[in-house]
Order: sequence, then C-alpha cells, then structure tokens
Amino acid sequence: MTAVRRYKHPAGAGRDGTAAAAPARAYLGFLGLTLLNPMTIVYFEALVLGWRGRLDPLGAAVFVTGAFVASASWQLLLAGGGSLVGRVLTDRRGRLATALTASAVIVVLTVRLVVAA
Repeated sequence: MTAVRRYKHPAGAGRDGTAAAAPARAYLGFLGLTLLNPMTIVYFEALVLGWRGRLDPLGAAVFVTGAFVASASWQLLLAGGGSLVGRVLTDRRGRLATALTASAVIVVLTVRLVVAA
C-alpha cells in the first residue's frame, strides 16, 4: 500500500538522496573488484606460468592485449548495464514495480509455507 501511495503522490515521497552511479564510477568499481578478485589473479598467473617459454614476445603481447580488451569490454558492459538498470529501477514506476513484485513474492512464499505446514 505504501508503494502505491508513493507512486500516486510523489511529492511527499521524495528521494533518499542517493543517485544511480555514473557509468565511469560504476566501471571503476567493477575494475577494482576484478583486480581484487583472487581467482582472476590465480587464473592469469596460471596462464603466464603455463606458457612460459612457449610464446615469443609478440605472441605474449597479443595475449595481454586480447585479455585487456576482453576484460575492459566485459567491465564496460557490466557498468553500462548496471547504470541503465539502476536508472530504470529508481524511476517512480520502477520503484512501484519492485515493491509490488517483492510483496507478491512474500505473499506467495507465506501461502506456500502455511499450506506446507
């Protein structure tokens, strides 16, 4: 009921002061998380140690460039997609849809719990 009331009367609802992250900020956040991810470090370390002596300098440069481009494109996709989804979900309709969906899931789970007991 509160979500519907806030949707119908947005003047009293207001925003909580948080804005969706800018794409550049989101990208830097994902990049930082990737750099801190131990599995990423272990993966590239295993590749480098496994290929030691098998690649010439040109092949190694191509590999590093390819890995960088692949990682950067994935990070840009995540940051841009996350920023877009954030803007959609923080809109008035997005908040209403999120609140109604969450309420429906809670009702369904409650009914299922009561019926199963």
